[in-house]
Amino acid sequence: MGIKGDRAVWEAEDGGLQLLGSTIGEIFDRQAAALPDKEALVYNYPELGLVLRLSYAQYQAQVNQVAKGLIKLGVEAGEHVAVWSPNLPQWVFLQLALAKIGAVLVTVNPLYKAHEAEYVLRQGDIAYLFMAEEVRGYSYLEAMYQLAPELKELDDPANQILQSNNLPRLKKVVLINEKSHPGLMTFGQMVGQGVSLADEVLQKRQASVSPDDVAVIMYTSGTTGFPKGAMLTHSNLVNTLHILTNGRDRSSERVVSPMPLFHIAGLNNVIAAIYWGATLIQMLAFDPTKQLELLSSEKGTATFSVPTMLIALLNHPRFQAGEFDLSSLRLISTGAAAVPVTVMEQIKEKMGADVTILFGQTESAGAATVTPEEDAFEIKARTVGKTYPHTDLKIINPHSGEVLGFGEVGELLVRGFMVMKGYYNMPEKTAETIDNENWLHTGDLATMDEKGYVRIVGRLKEMIIRGGENIYPVEIENFLMRHPKIAEAQVIGVPDPVMGEEMVALLILKQGESADEDEVREYLKANLSRYKVPKYIQFVQAFPMTASGKVKKFEVRAQLIQQLGLQEAAKA
Repeated sequence: MGIKGDRAVWEAEDGGLQLLGSTIGEIFDRQAAALPDKEALVYNYPELGLVLRLSYAQYQAQVNQVAKGLIKLGVEAGEHVAVWSPNLPQWVFLQLALAKIGAVLVTVNPLYKAHEAEYVLRQGDIAYLFMAEEVRGYSYLEAMYQLAPELKELDDPANQILQSNNLPRLKKVVLINEKSHPGLMTFGQMVGQGVSLADEVLQKRQASVSPDDVAVIMYTSGTTGFPKGAMLTHSNLVNTLHILTNGRDRSSERVVSPMPLFHIAGLNNVIAAIYWGATLIQMLAFDPTKQLELLSSEKGTATFSVPTMLIALLNHPRFQAGEFDLSSLRLISTGAAAVPVTVMEQIKEKMGADVTILFGQTESAGAATVTPEEDAFEIKARTVGKTYPHTDLKIINPHSGEVLGFGEVGELLVRGFMVMKGYYNMPEKTAETIDNENWLHTGDLATMDEKGYVRIVGRLKEMIIRGGENIYPVEIENFLMRHPKIAEAQVIGVPDPVMGEEMVALLILKQGESADEDEVREYLKANLSRYKVPKYIQFVQAFPMTASGKVKKFEVRAQLIQQLGLQEAAKA
């Protein structure tokens, strides 16, 4: 199979690998039995009073206790349990414990405010909510009392069911912090209730879980419109890591993970570590100094970071001064946004680590293509690799549906084991995204060559049409970042009464550098076609970001329309 004919179609091949029929709980228990004394989970934050080192046996015991507490709490198989919290250890325990008992983990962005969380709690039919007390000065506690004032009326939250007019499906709220507040149980109380539950009850419950059951509902970042809850099964998640591993022994990996656990990359790191029998060194949140310190002190061998994180690491003054020992670092994986070639070149030159690009989205369990580790750097630098075994892929004209030829730009479609079950309670949106032949329409613009290598050129919704010419911001952003003074670049399309659209280049300069518009414009004119040179060039200090490290281009565009006085052009 593979490439057939002269069209951009890759037909599935097995690559010598068979798909697994295992649940997340089965994978975890298998590794705990095989590697009971191996270090499994690490939190190393002595400055915050949080130092945790668990072997696989200890990790399993903790997860099982949480699972029994959940059963005692009343959580049934298939019920939706939301976690609204930063990357605390309880988050990880809940992820695995809920998978063991067949409940559905629903992830909530920890930066959400009350009305945003309310949307997920209502749309996701949440029965149980686990939450932190506050994050970054924002009180989740006050938000919940606002959304469900009936909480304060509960005298015995361990035994009473919440009856909320606003959130009628919500039964209980559990506070991850160990402080007592009206109407809420604490995490410790919940776990304590399950101590008396026989191990056989958990075993029976776990045995009833199927690989095809939904394990997670993960809400998309919502960069356009309302977030949609992608339903991912045990099979989606387990097989993504199984196929990605491709038979390699990765048990010696020490994975430093800065990704938020509500994001597919963060959640997948938890599963990847137990699938490999590796050690997960989990960060509470991304901080470039802390990530560099952990990579050094914990002898990290691998890490996944989105491009904006990698840029922050590379430009860190202490990294540039050579203060960190990264000699153990073998592999840096990246993705979730366009990866500038210049960033990959700097990683290889300055960190000495190999680079792997994973391309995918939440709807494809985080992956659809990967750059093979054995490929030359030159190939990795200009593509996102090939698709996985057991996966079909093609490039189509998004308007006609016609399959395109090699090198032609069109929408990337993928079909296979990793494709989500659909969006929760959104059949119309599901039908728009997964067609009647089970192709997932990614919304990404790409090309494919004769060997099956894929190159991403941008998002369908981000493509700029200036005077009839199709322009892909990624191309211009990559080129801008080759300028020796520019650290980051974003190119945004804005409405224009004459050309239809024009471009704004937003630039963050490297520390200590200065530049002006004329310098940048001349640099672009000397190397790019004139129609690709942005009309507007602005220097900024930062970009508004989602919690998963993506630039909020929709928000930036709205601000630029106001700033540049383009409201009438936008209406037209």
